[in-house]
Amino acid sequence: MFKAKKSLGQNFLNSSEILDKIIETASLQKEDIVLEVGPGKGSLTEKLLEKSGSVIAIEKDNRLIEFLQEKFAEELKSGKLTLIHNDILDIDIETLNLNNYKIVANIPYYITGKLIRKFLSSDFQPSQMILMLQKEVAQRITSTDKTKKSKKKPKESILSLSIKVYANPKYIKTIPAKYFSPQPKVDSAILLIDNISTKYFEKINEEKFFNLIHQAFSSKRKMLLNNISLIPKKELIKILEDLNISTKIRAEDLSLEDWQNLYNKLFN
Repeated sequence: MFKAKKSLGQNFLNSSEILDKIIETASLQKEDIVLEVGPGKGSLTEKLLEKSGSVIAIEKDNRLIEFLQEKFAEELKSGKLTLIHNDILDIDIETLNLNNYKIVANIPYYITGKLIRKFLSSDFQPSQMILMLQKEVAQRITSTDKTKKSKKKPKESILSLSIKVYANPKYIKTIPAKYFSPQPKVDSAILLIDNISTKYFEKINEEKFFNLIHQAFSSKRKMLLNNISLIPKKELIKILEDLNISTKIRAEDLSLEDWQNLYNKLFN
């Protein structure tokens, strides 16, 4: 009926079993408010409406807006469903007037990082995010790789650290590419981002912390020592040695605890 738009990263999920797993992960109650990003043809929307109190669905594709308006005419009329034609990345979260809500979505891969950071760094954080995203990205975020038995310390990224300072990410389930139409070239995964809060930044300056992280990752191939220019190199070497961190280490090899210790040495 609808030809997926490659420019919008559209891949429609066509497995009832997987949809049920998403709903189970969200642990929805009748009073819950759900924000759905990219409802597509509404297969997940149907199940969200069954289990939650109300759903706000944001869809960028104008073709799908007309389809969804017809499909959910009754729910739209009753107010249980609110349908917004817009790009989620362009929306001011405050204008949605949300309180104690959950995000449940099968998101386009290309907006993963921007969408997660937009909501986690907002003054209007969701209580949970249940997302379908690229398997490798979910593994990187959770420091999980079920296909390897390597004892090496997992690599971090700006995205994984940006999530862990606000919440607890958990890898729920691998979703093979065959369950999507059109079929993507890679497998997906259900990711739960839980216990979202700003507690981490009660004693740490949020802006300074992220400036440090971004500077440290500015050139991935370079050692941490050559990326950070906040203090003279000799002083940084002394700090790393005091923290038992190799002076040859790269940013991706530091854990969140390492970053907190480094921040405290640099700014306190």
